[in-house]
Amino acid sequence: MKKFDGFMAGVNLGGWISQYGKAGKERFDTFITETDIRQIAGWGMDHVRLPIDYMVLEDDDRPFEYKEEGFYYVDSCIRWCEKHNLNIILDLHRAPGYAFYFLNENTLFTDEHMQKRYIGLWRCMAERYKGYGNNLVFELLNELVEPNSSRWNNLSKRTVEEIRKIDRNRKIIIGGNLYNSVNTLHELDRIDDDNLVYTFHFYEPHIFTHQKAGWEPLLKDLEVDVTYPSTEETYEVYYPERLRQRYLFGKVVDKEYLRRYMQPALDFARERNVPLYCGEYGVIDRAPMDSRLNWHRDLSDLLIEYGIGRAVWTYKLMSFPLVDINSAVISDELVKIVSRK
Repeated sequence: MKKFDGFMAGVNLGGWISQYGKAGKERFDTFITETDIRQIAGWGMDHVRLPIDYMVLEDDDRPFEYKEEGFYYVDSCIRWCEKHNLNIILDLHRAPGYAFYFLNENTLFTDEHMQKRYIGLWRCMAERYKGYGNNLVFELLNELVEPNSSRWNNLSKRTVEEIRKIDRNRKIIIGGNLYNSVNTLHELDRIDDDNLVYTFHFYEPHIFTHQKAGWEPLLKDLEVDVTYPSTEETYEVYYPERLRQRYLFGKVVDKEYLRRYMQPALDFARERNVPLYCGEYGVIDRAPMDSRLNWHRDLSDLLIEYGIGRAVWTYKLMSFPLVDINSAVISDELVKIVSRK
């Protein structure tokens, strides 16, 4: 399995220029600053993943006109990362016609105009950043959700082809269907390109990592803390029948459970001899801290064992924080665990 050198331990900058609630200069100027990038570098991490919502860069009523005031924040982050020796992934977290949290409203895969806007935005970024080296990587789309992978295969191949007309060597990250599941990577078409990296996200078991999340109808009212690791004795306590049809969960959940769940991604990478990257992983702050530490430690151990780079979700707030609103570290031990390479 190939390695994704320079991207072994990182953190997502969620909530800054993606999923930011109310957009505005005050939010964008203060949520992440150079001080935060300096702190991340000081932890010993080697990269950040920067989620970007397309609306920061392009207005719906002015398609194909790209906003310098939005690119200012992307450029600033790249500049700070260069100064503090961090690599960076530009992740298109929300695209024209697509958001992973508005599935019933998505039009990207049915509307050719939206697809041209999507490809146009990537062409714009390819032109803008073609002078950069391997410190800067493109990630085509966050958490695709489609009935199957066929339309994504078509669009992703078109997009790679257009980027390659401008930049032949840029590393490009592609993820599989169903929220970047490990189980759908094998559905991706083979692309003859040595500079592709394949990503998956890891939030398993979901009932643990997203326990009591307000946006999860079946989990928001859990009355007990879900712990990790767990044994068969605790299985019945927090895994009632109503959840078993929705969430996979073993009676014994430990490091070997995580390894087994990850296996399809490992098989995919070995079969195709391609690098893997875990673009998101994490545990909600509603979970007990000792269990959060145990899970992050086990998953980090596994990813390091297999030589898979990773970026924890997420740096600040967003229910999965490493730091508080003032960028103060919440748990030194958690930061230590997720910063290991």
